[in-house]
Amino acid sequence: MSTINPTGKEIISVSGDFCGQPLTLEVNRVGFRTTASVLVKYGDTVVLGTTQIGSRPIQLDYFPLSVDYEEKMYAAGKISGSRFIKREGRPSDEAILIGRIIDRPIRPLFPKGFRAEVQVVASVLSMDPAFRPDMIAMTAASAALSISGAPFDGPVAGLRVGRVNGEFKAFLSPEEREQSDLDLVVAGIESGVVMVEAGANEVSEDVVIDAIAWAYKAMQPAIALQKELAQKLATAPMEYELVLPNEDIQKEVDEWAHDKLGEKLRKAYPERNEMVNELRWKFHEDMTEKHGDDYAELKDEYDEAFTMAVHKDVRKGIVESKTRPDGRKLDEIRQLSSEVGILPRTHGSSLFTRGVTQGMNIVTLAPLSYSQMVDTMEVTDGERRYMHHYNAPGYTVGEVRRLGSPGRREIGHGYLAERAVLPVLPTEEEFPYAIRSVTEIMSQNGSTSMAATCSSVLALMDAGVPLKAPVSGIAMGLMMDGDKPYVLSDIADAEDFAGDMDFKVTGTKNGITAVQMDMKLHGLPVEVLAEAIRASTPGRAHILEHMLTTLAEPRTQMSPYAPRIEKIKINPEKIGAIIGKGGEVINKITSETGAEIDIKDDGLITVASNDAASIEKALEWIRGLTEEPEVGRIYEGKVVSIKDFGAFVNIMPGTDGMVHISQLSDKRVEKVTDVLAEGQMVKVKLTGIDERGRLSLSLKDAEQ
Repeated sequence: MSTINPTGKEIISVSGDFCGQPLTLEVNRVGFRTTASVLVKYGDTVVLGTTQIGSRPIQLDYFPLSVDYEEKMYAAGKISGSRFIKREGRPSDEAILIGRIIDRPIRPLFPKGFRAEVQVVASVLSMDPAFRPDMIAMTAASAALSISGAPFDGPVAGLRVGRVNGEFKAFLSPEEREQSDLDLVVAGIESGVVMVEAGANEVSEDVVIDAIAWAYKAMQPAIALQKELAQKLATAPMEYELVLPNEDIQKEVDEWAHDKLGEKLRKAYPERNEMVNELRWKFHEDMTEKHGDDYAELKDEYDEAFTMAVHKDVRKGIVESKTRPDGRKLDEIRQLSSEVGILPRTHGSSLFTRGVTQGMNIVTLAPLSYSQMVDTMEVTDGERRYMHHYNAPGYTVGEVRRLGSPGRREIGHGYLAERAVLPVLPTEEEFPYAIRSVTEIMSQNGSTSMAATCSSVLALMDAGVPLKAPVSGIAMGLMMDGDKPYVLSDIADAEDFAGDMDFKVTGTKNGITAVQMDMKLHGLPVEVLAEAIRASTPGRAHILEHMLTTLAEPRTQMSPYAPRIEKIKINPEKIGAIIGKGGEVINKITSETGAEIDIKDDGLITVASNDAASIEKALEWIRGLTEEPEVGRIYEGKVVSIKDFGAFVNIMPGTDGMVHISQLSDKRVEKVTDVLAEGQMVKVKLTGIDERGRLSLSLKDAEQ
């Protein structure tokens, strides 16, 4: 194979051991016209990471970075299961969530004020079924950025870590993921951790902290390999200018703000926001008076400097006086209130309020057939029985926004709340329902994903879902003053904007169920993260205590408007008898009883209806079709044929047994027809089943 590509460049690759097998990064084989592209190979997984930096001048007040994760069905040897759409189109929720996981550690590693248009795409070209490809995609995206010349303070690597039999492991197989009580993603750079996301089955804080430390150490070879590739290529840094307030302007604004901010802004929301807006108008009036007509051209720059001055004031109050923008102490939780059963026709509902953040949750129950089919590159014939959806329109922050389909933030927040509750849901056999939980955010001022978690738990209990334990969640903040961390409980917007990290922790009284941590600093030590995680426990317990005063446990009675569902477990070999040829039997059962019937491959059958009589009728029908003969039991059956040596009696659908002439009576019987006639209904006792499955019946024993 040639080592020179069509453009005349040498094909360069670097390889090294990563968690027990070779990781290879290769450039100049594909993607000739990209700013940078890297093929990353690990096992049979191959991911193409590309970076494209726009050449047009950009005049925006934000950094236009886009990071996408592309699933390709062919990578797993699949064609989409959709009947109508076979090509990849809108990314699945799973792909959007992985794109966010890659984006979150990358975005803060660019300098403030960088405005060039940057697009990063990680495309999975081949997928090894032995492990998930998402962390290799993160490496591919980071490697492409690292050789692009962009001012990216990477490289970044990530690991998805589980715990099997008490041992941490990366790149788990599907079977190992089922056994693991932890699903933790950690992303980091050489100097520290930059992002954490986890789902867990009520594990302790120490387990999460130890797993973060293990992952950070284990990812270092992937970081070193990217640095080696960048050194070999020695890409020239791109030229750029940062869009930041002029130092003289910032100094002038800071001087103005010194006397106007401070204690004046230590007000509870919304008074504080109103005060900030009033001060902003006053600031612009003073600057217009001072600078005259020249100020119009500089107004945007002065406005940004004013925002930075407000953020500095937030940090100053916390570091110097341990006073937060709304006057709270560092570990103080905002006022809590909650209600349940607030909507009359829904199956479960709640309203959870913390400060001015408010989430309304509505739970809907349905038969298992309403579960969502999951058709992605990774999952085969999967189902999503519990669905949490999150909505937050513009009015919740006092803005005018167009309504549309949910964005990445909404999908991410909904998934975090969903993940928090999944470990405590009852099994399908315990509670045979599909469950949809929808959080409608009514007002935002920090941590709506945790409001979604708390409100969903209350609504689920209101709906009568027998949760194993209630879950609460809290959003925490962190500000670093040199090496000293200041941890804030229940952060609001102002602290999030001015802080160095925000993180969310959910769990029961027994342990953690989900974690999400995002750093704005370029890496934090594990020790600081450990302190922050442990600091979240008292606040989470306080919120849970409040929730339990509203509703202490799941209701024992469901809403009269929820469907009633009963279940029965049968031998999986009998499923065909219920379905019938071409679905003839099951269609007849549903049409005559009016019940909905769902059948699982393991033999679990659920029957749903709002009418108890129709459920019982369908269950009796199913029992008749699937019941196994039981030795010693007496059956009422129909004589279907008579022979010289005895008679055959049908005791259940499709099941006949023989009554030998000697078993017709205690007295001698000359002819079978002296006792029985075809079509006659008789009671018989099943006395035995031979090795060939033939049934022996007795008429005389049934009469005793």
